[in-house]
Amino acid sequence: MNGFQIPWLTAIIFFPLVAAFAIPLIPDKEGKTTRWYALLIGLINFALIINGFWSNYDITNTQFQLRETYAWVPQIGLNWSLGVDGVSMPLIVLSGLISTLALLASWKIERKPKLFYFLMLVLYSAQIGVFAARDLLLFFLMWELELVPVYILISIWGGQKRLYAATKFILYTALASIFILVAALGLAFYGNHFTFDMAELGLKEYPLGLEMLAYAGFLIAFGVKLPIFPLHTWLPDAHSEASAPVSMILAGVLLKMGGYGLIRMNIELLPHAHIKFAPLLVILGVINVVYGAFAAFGQTNLKRRLASSSISHMGFVLIGIASFTEIGMNGAVLQMLSHGLIAAALFFLCGSAYERTHTLMMDEMGGLAKQMPKIFALFTVASMASLALPGMSGFVSELTVFLGVANSDVYSSTFKVVVIFLTAVGLILTPIYLLSMLRVVFYGKENSNLVLDGFSIDAKPREIFITVCLLLPIIGIGLYPKLAMSTYDLKTVEVAAKVRANLPVVVKQKETSRTASLISFSAPVMAPQILDVRK
Repeated sequence: MNGFQIPWLTAIIFFPLVAAFAIPLIPDKEGKTTRWYALLIGLINFALIINGFWSNYDITNTQFQLRETYAWVPQIGLNWSLGVDGVSMPLIVLSGLISTLALLASWKIERKPKLFYFLMLVLYSAQIGVFAARDLLLFFLMWELELVPVYILISIWGGQKRLYAATKFILYTALASIFILVAALGLAFYGNHFTFDMAELGLKEYPLGLEMLAYAGFLIAFGVKLPIFPLHTWLPDAHSEASAPVSMILAGVLLKMGGYGLIRMNIELLPHAHIKFAPLLVILGVINVVYGAFAAFGQTNLKRRLASSSISHMGFVLIGIASFTEIGMNGAVLQMLSHGLIAAALFFLCGSAYERTHTLMMDEMGGLAKQMPKIFALFTVASMASLALPGMSGFVSELTVFLGVANSDVYSSTFKVVVIFLTAVGLILTPIYLLSMLRVVFYGKENSNLVLDGFSIDAKPREIFITVCLLLPIIGIGLYPKLAMSTYDLKTVEVAAKVRANLPVVVKQKETSRTASLISFSAPVMAPQILDVRK
Protein backbone atom coordinates (compact mmCIF):
# COMPACT_ATOMS: atom_id res chain seq x y z
CA MET A 1 0.00 0.00 0.00
CA ASN A 2 3.07 2.25 -0.28
CA GLY A 3 2.83 3.25 3.38
CA PHE A 4 -0.89 4.03 3.26
CA GLN A 5 -2.42 3.02 6.58
CA ILE A 6 -5.80 1.79 5.33
CA PRO A 7 -6.99 -0.04 2.20
CA TRP A 8 -7.74 3.16 0.30
CA LEU A 9 -9.99 1.86 -2.48
CA THR A 10 -12.06 -0.26 -0.11
CA ALA A 11 -12.41 2.76 2.17
CA ILE A 12 -13.74 5.13 -0.51
CA ILE A 13 -16.20 2.49 -1.71
CA PHE A 14 -17.52 1.39 1.68
CA PHE A 15 -17.48 4.70 3.54
CA PRO A 16 -20.52 6.22 1.75
CA LEU A 17 -22.30 2.85 1.76
CA VAL A 18 -21.86 2.26 5.49
CA ALA A 19 -22.71 5.89 6.22
CA ALA A 20 -25.93 5.53 4.22
CA PHE A 21 -27.20 2.80 6.55
CA ALA A 22 -26.83 5.18 9.50
CA ILE A 23 -29.29 7.67 7.99
CA PRO A 24 -32.43 5.93 9.37
CA LEU A 25 -30.98 6.39 12.87
CA ILE A 26 -30.80 10.19 12.55
CA PRO A 27 -33.61 11.83 14.61
CA ASP A 28 -34.69 14.16 11.85
CA LYS A 29 -38.16 14.39 10.31
CA GLU A 30 -37.75 17.45 8.08
CA GLY A 31 -34.44 16.35 6.58
CA LYS A 32 -32.30 19.33 7.63
CA THR A 33 -29.87 17.27 9.68
CA THR A 34 -29.88 14.47 7.11
CA ARG A 35 -28.80 16.71 4.24
CA TRP A 36 -25.92 18.15 6.29
CA TYR A 37 -24.91 14.61 7.26
CA ALA A 38 -24.99 13.37 3.64
CA LEU A 39 -23.02 16.39 2.42
CA LEU A 40 -20.40 15.85 5.13
CA ILE A 41 -20.04 12.20 4.12
CA GLY A 42 -19.65 13.24 0.47
CA LEU A 43 -17.02 15.85 1.31
CA ILE A 44 -15.03 13.44 3.49
CA ASN A 45 -15.08 10.76 0.80
CA PHE A 46 -14.04 13.24 -1.88
CA ALA A 47 -11.19 14.38 0.39
CA LEU A 48 -10.12 10.73 0.74
CA ILE A 49 -10.16 10.37 -3.06
CA ILE A 50 -8.02 13.47 -3.57
CA ASN A 51 -5.63 12.43 -0.80
CA GLY A 52 -5.18 9.00 -2.31
CA PHE A 53 -4.63 10.49 -5.75
CA TRP A 54 -1.97 12.98 -4.67
CA SER A 55 -0.25 10.86 -2.03
CA ASN A 56 -0.37 7.31 -3.33
CA TYR A 57 -0.90 7.38 -7.08
CA ASP A 58 2.02 7.56 -9.51
CA ILE A 59 0.99 9.03 -12.88
CA THR A 60 4.18 7.68 -14.50
CA ASN A 61 3.23 4.09 -13.72
CA THR A 62 0.90 2.50 -16.29
CA GLN A 63 0.29 -0.62 -14.22
CA PHE A 64 -2.57 -1.03 -11.77
CA GLN A 65 -1.78 0.59 -8.45
CA LEU A 66 -3.18 0.46 -4.92
CA ARG A 67 -4.11 -3.17 -5.55
CA GLU A 68 -6.31 -4.92 -3.02
CA THR A 69 -7.32 -8.56 -3.39
CA TYR A 70 -9.32 -10.53 -0.86
CA ALA A 71 -11.11 -13.83 -1.33
CA TRP A 72 -14.81 -13.04 -1.06
CA VAL A 73 -16.78 -16.03 -2.38
CA PRO A 74 -14.05 -18.47 -3.50
CA GLN A 75 -16.60 -21.16 -4.36
CA ILE A 76 -17.67 -19.16 -7.42
CA GLY A 77 -14.32 -17.46 -8.02
CA LEU A 78 -15.49 -14.04 -6.76
CA ASN A 79 -12.74 -11.91 -5.24
CA TRP A 80 -12.82 -8.41 -3.79
CA SER A 81 -10.16 -7.26 -6.24
CA LEU A 82 -9.55 -3.54 -6.72
CA GLY A 83 -7.00 -1.38 -8.49
CA VAL A 84 -6.65 1.88 -10.39
CA ASP A 85 -4.71 3.00 -13.44
CA GLY A 86 -4.61 5.98 -15.78
CA VAL A 87 -8.08 5.30 -17.18
CA SER A 88 -9.96 4.59 -13.96
CA MET A 89 -8.30 7.08 -11.61
CA PRO A 90 -9.47 10.30 -13.34
CA LEU A 91 -12.99 8.88 -13.59
CA ILE A 92 -13.02 8.13 -9.85
CA VAL A 93 -12.02 11.74 -9.18
CA LEU A 94 -14.77 12.89 -11.56
CA SER A 95 -17.30 10.66 -9.76
CA GLY A 96 -16.32 12.03 -6.38
CA LEU A 97 -16.57 15.65 -7.50
CA ILE A 98 -19.93 15.36 -9.27
CA SER A 99 -21.51 13.12 -6.61
CA THR A 100 -20.50 15.52 -3.84
CA LEU A 101 -21.81 18.53 -5.76
CA ALA A 102 -25.02 16.61 -6.52
CA LEU A 103 -25.54 16.16 -2.77
CA LEU A 104 -25.18 19.92 -2.34
CA ALA A 105 -27.55 20.45 -5.28
CA SER A 106 -30.16 18.34 -3.44
CA TRP A 107 -30.55 20.94 -0.71
CA LYS A 108 -34.26 21.59 -1.37
CA ILE A 109 -35.37 17.95 -1.35
CA GLU A 110 -38.32 17.77 1.07
CA ARG A 111 -40.09 14.58 0.04
CA LYS A 112 -38.70 11.53 1.87
CA PRO A 113 -35.28 13.15 2.41
CA LYS A 114 -33.83 10.21 4.33
CA LEU A 115 -34.54 7.78 1.51
CA PHE A 116 -33.26 10.24 -1.09
CA TYR A 117 -29.89 10.80 0.58
CA PHE A 118 -29.59 7.10 1.40
CA LEU A 119 -29.90 6.27 -2.30
CA MET A 120 -27.49 9.04 -3.30
CA LEU A 121 -24.79 7.69 -0.99
CA VAL A 122 -25.32 4.12 -2.20
CA LEU A 123 -25.00 5.39 -5.77
CA TYR A 124 -21.80 7.21 -4.78
CA SER A 125 -20.28 3.91 -3.63
CA ALA A 126 -21.42 1.92 -6.65
CA GLN A 127 -19.91 4.37 -9.13
CA ILE A 128 -16.47 4.13 -7.57
CA GLY A 129 -16.82 0.36 -7.35
CA VAL A 130 -17.40 0.11 -11.11
CA PHE A 131 -14.25 2.07 -11.91
CA ALA A 132 -12.07 0.35 -9.30
CA ALA A 133 -13.11 -3.29 -9.81
CA ARG A 134 -10.45 -5.64 -11.15
CA ASP A 135 -12.63 -8.75 -10.91
CA LEU A 136 -15.09 -9.05 -13.80
CA LEU A 137 -17.84 -10.54 -11.62
CA LEU A 138 -17.32 -7.79 -9.04
CA PHE A 139 -17.54 -5.26 -11.87
CA PHE A 140 -20.89 -6.76 -12.87
CA LEU A 141 -22.22 -6.62 -9.30
CA MET A 142 -21.22 -2.96 -8.93
CA TRP A 143 -22.72 -2.22 -12.35
CA GLU A 144 -26.02 -3.73 -11.21
CA LEU A 145 -25.89 -2.00 -7.83
CA GLU A 146 -25.88 1.48 -9.37
CA LEU A 147 -29.01 0.73 -11.42
CA VAL A 148 -31.30 0.32 -8.40
CA PRO A 149 -30.77 3.76 -6.79
CA VAL A 150 -31.14 5.53 -10.15
CA TYR A 151 -34.42 3.71 -10.84
CA ILE A 152 -35.87 4.65 -7.45
CA LEU A 153 -34.56 8.23 -7.59
CA ILE A 154 -36.29 8.79 -10.93
CA SER A 155 -39.51 6.97 -10.06
CA ILE A 156 -40.10 8.86 -6.78
CA TRP A 157 -38.53 12.30 -7.28
CA GLY A 158 -39.00 12.63 -11.03
CA GLY A 159 -41.51 14.54 -13.15
CA GLN A 160 -45.01 13.67 -14.27
CA LYS A 161 -43.90 10.75 -16.47
CA ARG A 162 -41.34 9.53 -13.95
CA LEU A 163 -42.68 5.95 -13.76
CA TYR A 164 -42.51 5.52 -17.52
CA ALA A 165 -38.99 6.98 -17.67
CA ALA A 166 -37.75 4.92 -14.71
CA THR A 167 -39.23 1.71 -16.08
CA LYS A 168 -37.72 2.32 -19.50
CA PHE A 169 -34.34 3.03 -17.90
CA ILE A 170 -34.31 -0.14 -15.81
CA LEU A 171 -35.55 -2.34 -18.66
CA TYR A 172 -32.91 -1.10 -21.09
CA THR A 173 -29.98 -1.13 -18.68
CA ALA A 174 -30.85 -4.27 -16.72
CA LEU A 175 -31.52 -6.37 -19.83
CA ALA A 176 -28.32 -5.08 -21.41
CA SER A 177 -26.39 -5.99 -18.25
CA ILE A 178 -27.17 -9.65 -18.88
CA PHE A 179 -24.76 -9.49 -21.81
CA ILE A 180 -21.95 -8.49 -19.42
CA LEU A 181 -22.58 -11.56 -17.29
CA VAL A 182 -22.82 -13.93 -20.26
CA ALA A 183 -19.64 -12.57 -21.84
CA ALA A 184 -17.83 -12.70 -18.49
CA LEU A 185 -18.80 -16.33 -17.96
CA GLY A 186 -17.66 -17.24 -21.47
CA LEU A 187 -14.23 -15.69 -20.92
CA ALA A 188 -13.89 -17.08 -17.39
CA PHE A 189 -14.67 -20.69 -18.32
CA TYR A 190 -12.48 -20.78 -21.42
CA GLY A 191 -9.23 -22.68 -21.07
CA ASN A 192 -7.88 -24.73 -18.21
CA HIS A 193 -7.99 -21.93 -15.67
CA PHE A 194 -11.31 -20.59 -14.40
CA THR A 195 -11.02 -16.96 -13.28
CA PHE A 196 -12.78 -13.60 -13.28
CA ASP A 197 -9.59 -11.66 -12.61
CA MET A 198 -9.17 -9.14 -15.44
CA ALA A 199 -5.38 -9.40 -15.43
CA GLU A 200 -5.52 -13.16 -15.88
CA LEU A 201 -8.31 -12.93 -18.45
CA GLY A 202 -6.11 -10.57 -20.46
CA LEU A 203 -3.39 -13.23 -20.63
CA LYS A 204 -5.63 -15.92 -22.09
CA GLU A 205 -5.51 -16.67 -25.83
CA TYR A 206 -9.10 -16.84 -27.02
CA PRO A 207 -10.27 -18.14 -30.40
CA LEU A 208 -11.42 -15.30 -32.62
CA GLY A 209 -15.02 -16.55 -32.63
CA LEU A 210 -15.26 -16.36 -28.83
CA GLU A 211 -13.65 -12.92 -28.82
CA MET A 212 -16.15 -11.69 -31.38
CA LEU A 213 -19.13 -13.00 -29.43
CA ALA A 214 -17.86 -11.60 -26.13
CA TYR A 215 -17.05 -8.27 -27.79
CA ALA A 216 -20.57 -8.06 -29.25
CA GLY A 217 -22.07 -8.78 -25.83
CA PHE A 218 -20.00 -6.12 -24.11
CA LEU A 219 -20.73 -3.67 -26.92
CA ILE A 220 -24.49 -4.04 -26.45
CA ALA A 221 -24.26 -3.61 -22.68
CA PHE A 222 -21.92 -0.64 -22.76
CA GLY A 223 -23.63 0.75 -25.85
CA VAL A 224 -26.88 1.14 -23.92
CA LYS A 225 -25.12 3.04 -21.15
CA LEU A 226 -22.98 5.27 -23.38
CA PRO A 227 -25.50 5.46 -25.22
CA ILE A 228 -24.97 4.31 -28.82
CA PHE A 229 -27.63 4.74 -31.52
CA PRO A 230 -30.09 2.96 -31.69
CA LEU A 231 -29.83 1.92 -28.01
CA HIS A 232 -30.20 5.50 -26.80
CA THR A 233 -33.94 6.08 -26.53
CA TRP A 234 -34.09 5.70 -22.74
CA LEU A 235 -31.79 8.68 -22.18
CA PRO A 236 -34.02 11.65 -23.20
CA ASP A 237 -36.90 10.23 -21.16
CA ALA A 238 -34.74 9.64 -18.09
CA HIS A 239 -33.18 13.10 -18.24
CA SER A 240 -36.43 14.92 -18.83
CA GLU A 241 -38.06 13.31 -15.79
CA ALA A 242 -35.12 13.05 -13.37
CA SER A 243 -34.44 15.75 -10.81
CA ALA A 244 -31.42 18.00 -11.38
CA PRO A 245 -29.06 16.20 -8.94
CA VAL A 246 -29.87 12.82 -10.51
CA SER A 247 -29.39 14.25 -14.02
CA MET A 248 -26.00 15.57 -12.92
CA ILE A 249 -24.87 12.08 -11.96
CA LEU A 250 -26.60 10.42 -14.88
CA ALA A 251 -24.94 12.63 -17.51
CA GLY A 252 -21.75 13.38 -15.62
CA VAL A 253 -20.79 9.89 -14.45
CA LEU A 254 -23.09 7.03 -15.46
CA LEU A 255 -22.75 7.58 -19.22
CA LYS A 256 -18.97 7.44 -18.78
CA MET A 257 -19.27 3.91 -17.47
CA GLY A 258 -20.12 2.84 -21.00
CA GLY A 259 -16.97 4.40 -22.45
CA TYR A 260 -14.89 3.03 -19.60
CA GLY A 261 -16.26 -0.47 -20.16
CA LEU A 262 -15.41 -0.33 -23.86
CA ILE A 263 -11.81 0.57 -23.08
CA ARG A 264 -11.40 -1.84 -20.18
CA MET A 265 -13.16 -4.90 -21.62
CA ASN A 266 -13.52 -4.56 -25.37
CA ILE A 267 -10.09 -3.13 -26.10
CA GLU A 268 -7.83 -4.45 -23.34
CA LEU A 269 -9.28 -7.95 -23.04
CA LEU A 270 -10.35 -8.49 -26.65
CA PRO A 271 -7.85 -6.66 -28.91
CA HIS A 272 -8.27 -9.02 -31.89
CA ALA A 273 -12.03 -8.56 -31.93
CA HIS A 274 -11.57 -4.82 -31.52
CA ILE A 275 -9.60 -4.73 -34.76
CA LYS A 276 -12.57 -6.30 -36.50
CA PHE A 277 -15.20 -4.08 -34.90
CA ALA A 278 -13.30 -0.77 -34.88
CA PRO A 279 -14.61 0.51 -38.25
CA LEU A 280 -18.14 -0.20 -37.07
CA LEU A 281 -17.49 1.80 -33.90
CA VAL A 282 -16.29 4.74 -35.98
CA ILE A 283 -19.46 4.65 -38.08
CA LEU A 284 -21.67 4.38 -34.99
CA GLY A 285 -19.75 7.29 -33.48
CA VAL A 286 -20.38 9.43 -36.54
CA ILE A 287 -24.08 8.51 -36.45
CA ASN A 288 -24.20 9.51 -32.78
CA VAL A 289 -22.60 12.88 -33.48
CA VAL A 290 -24.83 13.78 -36.42
CA TYR A 291 -28.06 12.15 -35.24
CA GLY A 292 -27.73 13.60 -31.74
CA ALA A 293 -27.22 17.10 -33.17
CA PHE A 294 -30.25 16.85 -35.46
CA ALA A 295 -32.36 15.32 -32.67
CA ALA A 296 -31.48 18.26 -30.42
CA PHE A 297 -32.97 20.62 -33.01
CA GLY A 298 -36.32 18.88 -32.75
CA GLN A 299 -36.57 19.21 -28.96
CA THR A 300 -38.54 22.06 -27.39
CA ASN A 301 -38.04 20.62 -23.91
CA LEU A 302 -34.84 22.06 -22.44
CA LYS A 303 -33.64 18.88 -20.74
CA ARG A 304 -34.45 16.72 -23.74
CA ARG A 305 -32.39 19.05 -25.93
CA LEU A 306 -29.45 18.73 -23.56
CA ALA A 307 -29.93 14.94 -23.44
CA SER A 308 -29.78 14.74 -27.25
CA SER A 309 -26.67 16.89 -27.09
CA SER A 310 -25.10 14.29 -24.77
CA ILE A 311 -25.79 11.57 -27.34
CA SER A 312 -23.96 13.66 -29.93
CA HIS A 313 -20.96 14.41 -27.74
CA MET A 314 -20.49 10.81 -26.63
CA GLY A 315 -20.08 9.84 -30.28
CA PHE A 316 -16.58 11.33 -30.10
CA VAL A 317 -15.67 8.72 -27.49
CA LEU A 318 -16.49 5.93 -29.93
CA ILE A 319 -14.51 7.55 -32.73
CA GLY A 320 -11.49 8.13 -30.50
CA ILE A 321 -11.23 4.62 -29.10
CA ALA A 322 -11.56 3.12 -32.59
CA SER A 323 -8.90 5.36 -34.19
CA PHE A 324 -5.96 2.98 -33.50
CA THR A 325 -3.90 6.01 -32.41
CA GLU A 326 -2.57 7.17 -29.07
CA ILE A 327 -3.87 10.70 -29.61
CA GLY A 328 -7.32 9.38 -30.49
CA MET A 329 -7.45 7.34 -27.28
CA ASN A 330 -6.28 10.42 -25.38
CA GLY A 331 -9.11 12.41 -26.89
CA ALA A 332 -11.70 9.76 -26.02
CA VAL A 333 -10.77 9.76 -22.33
CA LEU A 334 -10.56 13.55 -22.25
CA GLN A 335 -13.99 13.78 -23.89
CA MET A 336 -15.44 11.60 -21.12
CA LEU A 337 -13.96 13.85 -18.44
CA SER A 338 -14.86 17.06 -20.26
CA HIS A 339 -18.42 16.08 -21.08
CA GLY A 340 -18.95 14.86 -17.52
CA LEU A 341 -18.13 18.30 -16.14
CA ILE A 342 -20.01 20.26 -18.84
CA ALA A 343 -23.16 18.11 -18.77
CA ALA A 344 -23.31 18.21 -14.96
CA ALA A 345 -23.12 22.01 -15.05
CA LEU A 346 -25.80 22.35 -17.76
CA PHE A 347 -28.27 19.97 -16.12
CA PHE A 348 -27.79 21.62 -12.74
CA LEU A 349 -28.46 25.07 -14.19
CA CYS A 350 -31.43 23.64 -16.05
CA GLY A 351 -32.78 22.43 -12.72
CA SER A 352 -32.18 25.85 -11.17
CA ALA A 353 -34.20 27.48 -13.94
CA TYR A 354 -36.97 24.89 -13.53
CA GLU A 355 -37.26 25.59 -9.79
CA ARG A 356 -38.10 29.20 -10.65
CA THR A 357 -40.19 28.77 -13.79
CA HIS A 358 -41.80 25.36 -13.12
CA THR A 359 -41.53 24.52 -16.81
CA LEU A 360 -39.00 22.94 -19.14
CA MET A 361 -40.63 24.12 -22.35
CA MET A 362 -38.27 26.63 -23.91
CA ASP A 363 -40.95 28.77 -25.52
CA GLU A 364 -42.48 29.31 -22.05
CA MET A 365 -39.18 30.46 -20.52
CA GLY A 366 -38.53 33.58 -22.58
CA GLY A 367 -36.87 36.70 -21.21
CA LEU A 368 -35.02 35.01 -18.36
CA ALA A 369 -31.83 36.98 -19.01
CA LYS A 370 -33.40 40.09 -17.50
CA GLN A 371 -34.86 38.29 -14.48
CA MET A 372 -31.97 35.86 -13.87
CA PRO A 373 -28.76 37.52 -15.09
CA LYS A 374 -26.46 35.29 -12.99
CA ILE A 375 -28.08 32.07 -14.17
CA PHE A 376 -27.96 33.42 -17.72
CA ALA A 377 -24.22 34.17 -17.44
CA LEU A 378 -23.41 30.76 -15.97
CA PHE A 379 -25.63 28.96 -18.49
CA THR A 380 -23.93 30.81 -21.33
CA VAL A 381 -20.43 29.85 -20.17
CA ALA A 382 -21.45 26.19 -19.82
CA SER A 383 -23.06 26.27 -23.27
CA MET A 384 -19.91 27.76 -24.78
CA ALA A 385 -17.95 24.87 -23.31
CA SER A 386 -20.44 22.39 -24.76
CA LEU A 387 -20.15 23.86 -28.26
CA ALA A 388 -16.34 23.47 -28.04
CA LEU A 389 -15.33 27.11 -27.74
CA PRO A 390 -11.51 27.45 -27.80
CA GLY A 391 -10.19 27.82 -24.27
CA MET A 392 -12.68 25.27 -22.94
CA SER A 393 -12.13 21.56 -22.34
CA GLY A 394 -14.66 20.55 -25.01
CA PHE A 395 -12.57 22.15 -27.73
CA VAL A 396 -9.42 20.29 -26.70
CA SER A 397 -11.08 16.89 -26.41
CA GLU A 398 -12.94 17.05 -29.72
CA LEU A 399 -9.94 18.46 -31.57
CA THR A 400 -7.79 15.65 -30.18
CA VAL A 401 -10.25 13.05 -31.47
CA PHE A 402 -10.18 14.69 -34.90
CA LEU A 403 -6.38 14.57 -34.93
CA GLY A 404 -6.44 10.93 -33.85
CA VAL A 405 -8.64 9.92 -36.78
CA ALA A 406 -6.72 12.09 -39.27
CA ASN A 407 -3.39 10.57 -38.21
CA SER A 408 -4.62 6.97 -38.27
CA ASP A 409 -2.67 4.88 -40.78
CA VAL A 410 -5.13 2.00 -40.58
CA TYR A 411 -8.10 3.49 -42.41
CA SER A 412 -8.07 4.59 -46.02
CA SER A 413 -7.89 8.29 -46.89
CA THR A 414 -11.39 8.21 -48.37
CA PHE A 415 -12.87 6.72 -45.23
CA LYS A 416 -11.11 9.26 -43.02
CA VAL A 417 -12.28 12.19 -45.16
CA VAL A 418 -15.89 11.01 -44.99
CA VAL A 419 -15.69 10.50 -41.21
CA ILE A 420 -14.12 13.90 -40.59
CA PHE A 421 -16.57 15.65 -42.91
CA LEU A 422 -19.68 14.13 -41.34
CA THR A 423 -18.37 14.70 -37.82
CA ALA A 424 -17.65 18.31 -38.73
CA VAL A 425 -21.29 18.64 -39.78
CA GLY A 426 -22.27 17.65 -36.25
CA LEU A 427 -19.83 20.19 -34.85
CA ILE A 428 -21.37 22.93 -36.99
CA LEU A 429 -24.87 21.99 -35.83
CA THR A 430 -23.89 22.04 -32.15
CA PRO A 431 -23.44 25.82 -31.74
CA ILE A 432 -26.59 26.41 -33.77
CA TYR A 433 -28.91 24.41 -31.50
CA LEU A 434 -27.17 25.60 -28.32
CA LEU A 435 -27.19 29.28 -29.28
CA SER A 436 -30.81 29.03 -30.43
CA MET A 437 -31.60 27.49 -27.04
CA LEU A 438 -30.00 30.45 -25.27
CA ARG A 439 -31.84 32.87 -27.54
CA VAL A 440 -35.27 31.35 -26.92
CA VAL A 441 -34.87 30.78 -23.17
CA PHE A 442 -33.11 33.99 -22.21
CA TYR A 443 -34.03 36.45 -24.96
CA GLY A 444 -37.42 35.17 -26.11
CA LYS A 445 -40.75 36.81 -25.43
CA GLU A 446 -41.17 37.35 -21.70
CA ASN A 447 -43.72 35.25 -19.86
CA SER A 448 -45.37 37.35 -17.17
CA ASN A 449 -46.36 34.23 -15.26
CA LEU A 450 -42.70 33.59 -14.43
CA VAL A 451 -42.41 36.67 -12.20
CA LEU A 452 -42.32 35.65 -8.55
CA ASP A 453 -43.46 37.61 -5.48
CA GLY A 454 -40.80 40.31 -5.30
CA PHE A 455 -38.17 37.91 -3.92
CA SER A 456 -34.97 37.63 -5.94
CA ILE A 457 -35.21 34.66 -8.28
CA ASP A 458 -31.62 34.78 -9.47
CA ALA A 459 -28.91 32.28 -8.56
CA LYS A 460 -28.10 31.92 -4.87
CA PRO A 461 -24.52 31.57 -3.54
CA ARG A 462 -24.94 27.80 -3.23
CA GLU A 463 -25.89 27.50 -6.90
CA ILE A 464 -23.08 29.78 -8.01
CA PHE A 465 -20.60 27.75 -5.96
CA ILE A 466 -21.71 24.43 -7.49
CA THR A 467 -21.49 25.78 -11.04
CA VAL A 468 -18.12 27.45 -10.51
CA CYS A 469 -16.70 24.20 -9.08
CA LEU A 470 -17.58 22.58 -12.42
CA LEU A 471 -16.57 25.47 -14.67
CA LEU A 472 -13.10 25.96 -13.15
CA PRO A 473 -11.74 22.55 -14.27
CA ILE A 474 -13.48 23.01 -17.63
CA ILE A 475 -11.59 26.25 -18.24
CA GLY A 476 -8.42 24.94 -16.59
CA ILE A 477 -8.28 21.89 -18.87
CA GLY A 478 -9.12 24.05 -21.88
CA LEU A 479 -6.21 26.39 -21.20
CA TYR A 480 -3.80 23.72 -19.98
CA PRO A 481 -4.87 20.25 -21.24
CA LYS A 482 -1.91 18.56 -19.58
CA LEU A 483 -3.72 19.16 -16.31
CA ALA A 484 -5.89 16.17 -17.16
CA MET A 485 -3.93 14.35 -19.85
CA SER A 486 -0.88 13.81 -17.68
CA THR A 487 -2.91 11.49 -15.45
CA TYR A 488 -3.69 9.01 -18.20
CA ASP A 489 -1.68 9.67 -21.39
CA LEU A 490 0.91 6.97 -20.71
CA LYS A 491 -1.86 4.45 -20.14
CA THR A 492 -3.71 5.33 -23.34
CA VAL A 493 -0.43 5.02 -25.25
CA GLU A 494 -0.04 1.53 -23.79
CA VAL A 495 -3.61 0.53 -24.69
CA ALA A 496 -3.30 1.81 -28.25
CA ALA A 497 0.06 0.07 -28.64
CA LYS A 498 -1.45 -3.21 -27.44
CA VAL A 499 -4.13 -3.06 -30.12
CA ARG A 500 -1.69 -2.05 -32.85
CA ALA A 501 0.59 -4.92 -31.87
CA ASN A 502 -2.16 -7.30 -32.94
CA LEU A 503 -2.60 -5.77 -36.38
CA PRO A 504 -1.47 -8.11 -39.15
CA VAL A 505 2.11 -7.50 -40.25
CA VAL A 506 2.42 -5.63 -43.54
CA VAL A 507 4.64 -7.52 -45.96
CA LYS A 508 7.69 -5.46 -46.91
CA GLN A 509 8.51 -5.26 -50.58
CA LYS A 510 11.83 -4.81 -52.28
CA GLU A 511 13.22 -1.30 -52.66
CA THR A 512 12.18 -1.03 -56.30
CA SER A 513 8.67 -2.23 -55.68
CA ARG A 514 5.91 0.33 -55.28
CA THR A 515 3.20 -2.21 -54.54
CA ALA A 516 1.76 -2.54 -51.08
CA SER A 517 -0.20 -5.18 -49.30
CA LEU A 518 -3.70 -4.65 -48.02
CA ILE A 519 -4.15 -5.11 -44.31
CA SER A 520 -5.84 -8.45 -43.89
CA PHE A 521 -8.70 -7.53 -41.69
CA SER A 522 -12.13 -6.01 -42.03
CA ALA A 523 -15.11 -5.35 -39.82
CA PRO A 524 -17.92 -7.86 -39.99
CA VAL A 525 -20.26 -5.40 -41.69
CA MET A 526 -17.76 -3.15 -43.47
CA ALA A 527 -16.45 -3.19 -47.01
CA PRO A 528 -12.67 -3.52 -47.39
CA GLN A 529 -12.50 -0.15 -49.17
CA ILE A 530 -12.25 1.60 -45.81
CA LEU A 531 -8.88 -0.02 -45.13
CA ASP A 532 -5.70 1.73 -46.03
CA VAL A 533 -3.18 0.44 -48.57
CA ARG A 534 0.15 0.84 -46.83
CA LYS A 535 3.22 1.66 -48.86
